Amino acid sequence: MAPLSTVLIVDDEVRSQEALRRTLEEEFEVFAVSGAEEAHGVLEQEAVHVILCDQRMPGTSGVSFLKQVRERYPDTVRLIISGYTETEDIIAGINDAGIYQYLTKPWHPEALLLNVRAAARLYRLQQENQQASLEIRTAEPVLRKRVEAKREALRNLYHFERLIRGEGSPLHSVCEMARRIAPYDISVLITGESGTGKELLARAIHYGSSRADRVFVIENCGALSDTLLESELFGHKRGAFTGAYENRVGLFEQADGGSIFLDEIGETSPAFQVKLLRVLQDGEIRPLGSSRSRHVDVRVISATNRDLEADVKQGRFREDLYYRLTTFSLHIPPLRSRAMDIPVLAHHLLREAVYALEKPVQGFAEEALQAMMRYPWPGNVRELRNEIVRMLALSVRPYLDVELMSQHVLNASLEEDLTPRESDMAGGMLKDRMDALEKRVLRETLNRHRWNKSRAALELGLSRVGLRAKLLRHELGKESPKDKK
Repeated sequence: MAPLSTVLIVDDEVRSQEALRRTLEEEFEVFAVSGAEEAHGVLEQEAVHVILCDQRMPGTSGVSFLKQVRERYPDTVRLIISGYTETEDIIAGINDAGIYQYLTKPWHPEALLLNVRAAARLYRLQQENQQASLEIRTAEPVLRKRVEAKREALRNLYHFERLIRGEGSPLHSVCEMARRIAPYDISVLITGESGTGKELLARAIHYGSSRADRVFVIENCGALSDTLLESELFGHKRGAFTGAYENRVGLFEQADGGSIFLDEIGETSPAFQVKLLRVLQDGEIRPLGSSRSRHVDVRVISATNRDLEADVKQGRFREDLYYRLTTFSLHIPPLRSRAMDIPVLAHHLLREAVYALEKPVQGFAEEALQAMMRYPWPGNVRELRNEIVRMLALSVRPYLDVELMSQHVLNASLEEDLTPRESDMAGGMLKDRMDALEKRVLRETLNRHRWNKSRAALELGLSRVGLRAKLLRHELGKESPKDKK
């Protein structure tokens, strides 16, 4: 259990002193004295975190006493409490005495507790900050090595091969084009549906450029209002708007020398687009509430799942900003149009899930992979990852089979197979046409029973051995190790 924060009460009125003590002593270790001389004695003997001092005391004022405390014990958090008549004197001395909070009489117990808790928390943060600064100074050589090692690891992690793809995938040409333009400081717009890997491609471009040793920052432009987005990107000065309690450095300034990834750029309002265009044109940002602009050197990579060309024609997106963002554009095709990527992606995502859930399996049954390749995956890679994590969580065998898949995935993946196609039934030998129909019936029945072969065999009037023979003949559900008995 952490030690209690210590509070020193300095008040010459006995009743007031006791009231303050009773309010605070359940949460804090409290010392109470009647004047400045006694208070100095306590400060010499005890590690005091917070001082709560009355303004009116014999011999000296609270402000004068706290000025002395600030010089000798600068880390102590100082609060002063007084009636309304001394307000001007206290305000005049607040800066010199370093007073954290001014409380007025009569005070409310809950309000007093809140202020003293905040003061104690500030003291702890100051101590942690000093400790961290000391550790950083003493460990600076080690930290530099670690930073370099981290940068190298990031370069190795976010390269173009990180976008997993199979043989003949359309992603090959996308990655090759991205690799060729990565070294040049030109803006890039990445388009594609949600979940296709636009952020991964943006990271690969950054870490494949001369800016790889500098920072890469991300902002989702569709998640914030104009004011908050402007504050996040360009920063703000204290008091610039309601809730701006301190200065904030924006992401453009943080990314100076590096790259910024603006996701969902198509969701920004026309008013914000004007401000962003000015930054891209001039290379300068002006924090909210500031009268001075600051130059920044940032490469902008943006992304959207919208058709920005259509939005430009409809007047929803500024044409001049569109051309600023699209010196080069790349399109990532959806997963449904690159089924050849699904097996390698599935195995990669399974390895990640096995590591995250600490639940090892050996892989997928063949029929599960075939079902995945037939499903359109409207949520793209993100949906595929979720499905694999779900299957792994439910699994009790070494291989993930179709019985673990979500029903809607199975239904959609086999929808084409449930109704015989005219092309299959219109020509060919009778045996071939009957085989095609039998294969579809088998698959539909297994799907309805979530690939429980015993139930499917019972419905079809077959033995389990007979069903297995038909499945092998039609190359349905190639046996996984759990079926080999």
